[in-house]
Amino acid sequence: MPRRSPVSDAELDVLKVLWETRPSTVRDVAAALRRRRRRLAYNTVLTLLSRLRDKGYVAADRSETAHIFRPVVTRDELVGFSLAALVDRVCDGAASPLVHALVRNQRFSAEEIAHFRKLLDDLTPRD
Repeated sequence: MPRRSPVSDAELDVLKVLWETRPSTVRDVAAALRRRRRRLAYNTVLTLLSRLRDKGYVAADRSETAHIFRPVVTRDELVGFSLAALVDRVCDGAASPLVHALVRNQRFSAEEIAHFRKLLDDLTPRD
């Protein structure tokens, strides 16, 4: 999985809007953020979108007067990038301590547990 720069909380808010409403103009994103009680100026939203584009999370169509932005990574991909960075930074590259911490104090449905078992079975080396 390629390494990417982390996203700030404000950038994540913008990405969440794009995941739900894609593709969107700066004005569309600003309006959606206002509906979520997150008031940011137009220029601030434009700056956040530009940063996300520079980091490789968002693409922009500049063929129209109002630029259209769309996400180029999914929420699952962002989770993967973020967890890989956390494993490297906190766990010295070993994912096991992170998995233990995530699972230890959580409650899972029988369906979720069955899904986890299948994932583990798929990882188990076969003779």
